[in-house]
Amino acid sequence: TGAARHHYGSSSFSARSSYQSSSSSRNKIDHDEMDKIARKYKKSVHIDSVDRSTGSKYSGRSSSSGTVGSLLKPSRPSVIEALDQFKGDGLVGLKNLGNTCFMNSIIQCLSHSRVVREYFLSRKYKADLSGASKMQGRLAEEFANLLTDMWSGKSDVVSPNKFKAAVAKSAPRFVGYSQQDSQEFLRFFMEGLHEDLNLGKKGKRKIEDPPKGLTDTQLAEHRWQDYLNYDNSSIVKIFVGLLKSTLTCSACNHKSVTFDPFWDLSLPLPRSKGNNPSLQSCFAEFTQEEILDGEEKPTCESCKKRQRCTKQFSIERFPPILVLHLKRFSEVRYRTKLSTKVDFPVDNLDLSEFASSTDQEAPRYDLVGVSNHSGNTFSGHYIAYCRTTGRWHRFSDSSVSGLSRSDIVSPEAYVLFYERRS
Repeated sequence: TGAARHHYGSSSFSARSSYQSSSSSRNKIDHDEMDKIARKYKKSVHIDSVDRSTGSKYSGRSSSSGTVGSLLKPSRPSVIEALDQFKGDGLVGLKNLGNTCFMNSIIQCLSHSRVVREYFLSRKYKADLSGASKMQGRLAEEFANLLTDMWSGKSDVVSPNKFKAAVAKSAPRFVGYSQQDSQEFLRFFMEGLHEDLNLGKKGKRKIEDPPKGLTDTQLAEHRWQDYLNYDNSSIVKIFVGLLKSTLTCSACNHKSVTFDPFWDLSLPLPRSKGNNPSLQSCFAEFTQEEILDGEEKPTCESCKKRQRCTKQFSIERFPPILVLHLKRFSEVRYRTKLSTKVDFPVDNLDLSEFASSTDQEAPRYDLVGVSNHSGNTFSGHYIAYCRTTGRWHRFSDSSVSGLSRSDIVSPEAYVLFYERRS
């Protein structure tokens, strides 16, 4: 079993800096300089992920096409050759080592995310291993070894004991076999993988101020490239998006724009009477305009004093794998769990209405995995629902069984894994 814990406001992936643009400064530049900037920042950008209630950001998506296939280029023939040796179908259970169902459910979801699986099974990750990480690549190696065992076709059940030992060394909070939260495990694990595969600059992060006069799209690209200077791994390129925050002064209408990377999006569950809320309604609440008044008044860049403002989120960059966390657990004394059934699409999730710009290509996603939690805040059990070759299966530790599409959407859905269509 594994108890679900309270979702903390700050994330281990929180952005270390933000870039802002003010509407009043964009016209203070000549046309020649603007042409140079436009040529330099000609790529388009898109953004994702933050906790609405706390304003903490988690972040990121690359300015390239963002399709999952591009992450395995340019050695695609060798990748296919490497993958041909795996004859298994991924329908393999994982032993529960003692309250490790939270970990097993996340492993299954990642295992059935094609871009993640192919990156590790093809051994492409080996070229990205960083000798500067505290784990010296061990976490990435053990994850690759575990996926190899799961997709070899040789076993019906695999023990993740070596992988668990590597996780505990990377994140000491997972030492032992106490009950943990699957979403928190995912964040710590992703951070550890990123460190093992980070090819970015080392040392203290130096923030470069963007040139004046950039459009919001160009500013977002500048922010993303600065982020990649220090956090440049395939894990980032797969999971990280960009979130845009627009602050509008009610006195002078001055707009200040901030961009931050995110690793997942924590979505509030709307309280509705009668019908079940949809995933779209969760996004609508997450991105709805928020009034900052009283003690929350920010200082307006134009007025130079604290003013009543509005703040609104939108998604600038959508990652290849979009992780959505449904906030089921109360942040008050760890005592409440919401059993609201959220209607989420299994295919063709369309988030275009939440994109920062109407010029963006409308992102479409298909569900590939769900980490489910049954029980309460003190005890319970995690299982995974995963798509395999078009069919859905239920993974409960060592047990694997078929799953009807009609059973995928349930009040126990906790963490959703969506893969962007190419």
